[in-house]
Amino acid sequence: MNVLTLQDVSQSYGTRRLFEDANMTFTDNKRIGLIGVNGTGKSTFMRMLAGLIEPEKGTILRNGKASVYYLPQAPEFDEDASLLENIFLADHPVLKLVREYERMDQTAPGSPEHLKLLSRMETEGGWQVEQQARTILTKLGFTDLMRLARELSGGQRRRLALGQALLYPSDLLLLDEPTNHLDEASIEWLEKYLLGRKGGLVISTHDRYFLDALSDEILELSDRHFYSYEGTYETFLTLKADREEREAATAEKRHQFSKRELAWVRRGAQARSTKQKARLQRYETLKAQDVARRADTLDPIALKSRLGKTIFDIEHLTFSRGDIPIVKDFTYHVVRHDRIGIVGPNGIGKSTFMGLLDGKFEPDAGTLGRGETVRIAHFTQELPVFDEDQRVLDYIREDHRYMVLADGSTLSAGQILERFLFTPELHGVPIRKLSGGEKRRLYLLKLLMSAPNVLLLDEPTNDLDIPTLEVLEDFLDSFSGIVITVCHDRYFLDRVVDKLFVFKGNGQIEIVHGAYSEYRDMLDEMEADTGIGVLAGGKLNSGVVGQQAGTSQTGAGDAKNEPKSDKIASKGSHTGDAANDTSTTAETAPAASKSLTKAEQAELAQLELDISELEGLLKAYDAMLNQAGGDYEAMEKTMAERADAAAKLDAKTERWLMLAER
Repeated sequence: MNVLTLQDVSQSYGTRRLFEDANMTFTDNKRIGLIGVNGTGKSTFMRMLAGLIEPEKGTILRNGKASVYYLPQAPEFDEDASLLENIFLADHPVLKLVREYERMDQTAPGSPEHLKLLSRMETEGGWQVEQQARTILTKLGFTDLMRLARELSGGQRRRLALGQALLYPSDLLLLDEPTNHLDEASIEWLEKYLLGRKGGLVISTHDRYFLDALSDEILELSDRHFYSYEGTYETFLTLKADREEREAATAEKRHQFSKRELAWVRRGAQARSTKQKARLQRYETLKAQDVARRADTLDPIALKSRLGKTIFDIEHLTFSRGDIPIVKDFTYHVVRHDRIGIVGPNGIGKSTFMGLLDGKFEPDAGTLGRGETVRIAHFTQELPVFDEDQRVLDYIREDHRYMVLADGSTLSAGQILERFLFTPELHGVPIRKLSGGEKRRLYLLKLLMSAPNVLLLDEPTNDLDIPTLEVLEDFLDSFSGIVITVCHDRYFLDRVVDKLFVFKGNGQIEIVHGAYSEYRDMLDEMEADTGIGVLAGGKLNSGVVGQQAGTSQTGAGDAKNEPKSDKIASKGSHTGDAANDTSTTAETAPAASKSLTKAEQAELAQLELDISELEGLLKAYDAMLNQAGGDYEAMEKTMAERADAAAKLDAKTERWLMLAER
């Protein structure tokens, strides 16, 4: 069933044209992923589909028999009503019935009106809807369903609004950044819920795993035009690369990032086929970029920054907020090249831990030493207070007019702005004209201009678009300092970090070496093997996985950590016997191109074996790191060897790409 039809629709924001001459139809059986750079008009477009604003030009035909529900960025609630009452606020007969019953159940139980509503709940499906509402709220991280709306934080209000959207039986559901303020477990649940939901869906999201799992069409807003790509995110990469070739046939470098990601997706097909989500095992080549925003291929930005041997020395750290333990007896020494992801349920203390690292809080017990050369840039979830009339370029260069690179060269503030997708026409505009995502990008860029050697990134993917995240990931690839990030975005974690601090609750922190997806796969395997359930945030009902706070690094090799290290080692930890492993080559090697010589065809086949061996070697190094204990010299040596293997893997993958595309 057609729900909405757009005919020659155009829209502007002030003097900026957002999109023009849009023609498309939205149905009740398509799941569409909407992507584009922040500020191009995605949120405006969603509000227009919802009927909250009218197009300045063109027509939107609406099916009067179809219902559309929009997840707003700034939701409104009955502030003196409970979460359970608020989730039923939408104007729908069954929701209205349950809302009336819940109110009567609290104010006049046993009354004639209450008994009448009780009967209607039975005959009109009210009990099923109420149970569904309780499940949704619980899965979104709420425990006290009678809590009043006025007591909620901004992130909690967004989660409650998401609950309303999921409960409402709409023919077309419009979700604008639904994964913001959700933890990893809630995102995975939401993904499964939406896959089983009936009705059409339009999602604007930066979460590429989420996008890939849910979308059967990608709608890209670029340079004031919409481009539609039938299929998943993988298909989008293929078709976008083809479009870029047509648009820039003589500029070969302009589309190489899309081609690299596509090649990587194809190579990883066998590994992904065993999992519900695209568990992408390597992200060194994930660099698809918007050709309209990146007219020239940009070299990586390597900052000039000195970092001593001592970074963070954490010894028996203990800290609580009130009666709630955040960290208890935790020991860890941050070493060079550490890329650490901090994960766990919402409200468990991840941001507080970042505040401890930054010096905002002092430990209750233990010590947290910082090296003399450490220069921290802390990207928090809250935006700073801007001078809204200040121009973008002036804001960036008020502290630093240039960024000094590792080779001694410099980039001006204007050049850096362009690298981070601020086109020249935006440099002179006042900050108040930027979108929320553009302001967040500007704030991030100013922190990077200070040439830090330690980046503390607290939910960096919130409100950033996919192209900006790809630029940030490129930057972090060449960043020689330390990266510690709190993040719910599984794609970003797999792309950026190689070590996890998993917050388990009650002050316990588990240290895991390897990618986030490997950790989640390991938990899934343990659940399948043992029947032990996995709770929110990856916490097990019983058993110990990895190293927890209180044992310190010196205990990482003892018996209670063996299940985790064995699991990781069993998932392809090759030690050089890759020649006997023919399954990967048979399944994933591309057909030899007729344009390749026999020698090149043989080289292509050998590269497949070499790449598989190096991937296995990286996993073996991760297993060694998990068992390194407190021997930091051995750990640093292993990390250096791992980095060398990763560099070889990059080089061989580049060669594979060149031959495979001949």
